[in-house]
Amino acid sequence: MKPLRVTPTHGPEGPRLYVTLVTGRTLAWYDRDTGRVSLLAESRRDDVLGALAPYVTGPLTVGPPPVPTPADLVRLSLHPDDDLAPNRPGEALYAELGDAPPARRFRQDPRREVLAALQSVGTELEGLEHTGWRVLHSVPLPGRAQLDHLLIGPAGVLTVHTVPAHRRFHVNASAAAPHLRRAAHDAERASLALAAAVRPVLAVAGASRVDGLPPDGLLLLREGDTHAVLAHLGGVLKPADIESLYASARNRHTWLRA
Repeated sequence: MKPLRVTPTHGPEGPRLYVTLVTGRTLAWYDRDTGRVSLLAESRRDDVLGALAPYVTGPLTVGPPPVPTPADLVRLSLHPDDDLAPNRPGEALYAELGDAPPARRFRQDPRREVLAALQSVGTELEGLEHTGWRVLHSVPLPGRAQLDHLLIGPAGVLTVHTVPAHRRFHVNASAAAPHLRRAAHDAERASLALAAAVRPVLAVAGASRVDGLPPDGLLLLREGDTHAVLAHLGGVLKPADIESLYASARNRHTWLRA
């Protein structure tokens, strides 16, 4: 019998471990916060608990799953390799930096600065989840491109392009122009993939001062002001619309048409 696969996720429902067959079929999931194993295949109970044993601490309760939430239904319908929800900020950079030649590791690798900026902004965006937002990181696009972050929430759909900055960052300077174009292009591609209106966002990380006004239609985020800025955008999407768009966005195949 082939071994079972254990995949960690961290979504709106909290940290979970999903136990699947190699074909992608889900047999169970373990909620780390509650210590509960929701079992979909009673006949594989012993196999599931054996697969989870190295990851479990404390007492367990095992039983059939509760009535599934929309997020559960989406997760159960996706093969683990196609679900983008577990992606970390800067996902592709982890492998790149791990493969860097030893000599380069002793010099300042600019990719580390980019990764730090992506992590900082990503952490701030994840703090919005308790207010009804859904967040995805490192969304792959055709041509080896990717969206740094995608936000779906009450104020609509936003693509967030992250810029690491030193000291002062001027939005209207020539050096900022490529980032403004990238932010706008990301939103266009996301709009095509999701068949929805998408607003571009430029998030500046690490700057002690940010000057200038962004072009019309582009939202500028400085570190620490994300909650305040998004709170003033108003409401556009209902909870059901948010969940529907999030279900589509977390599916890797959605982005093949971007």
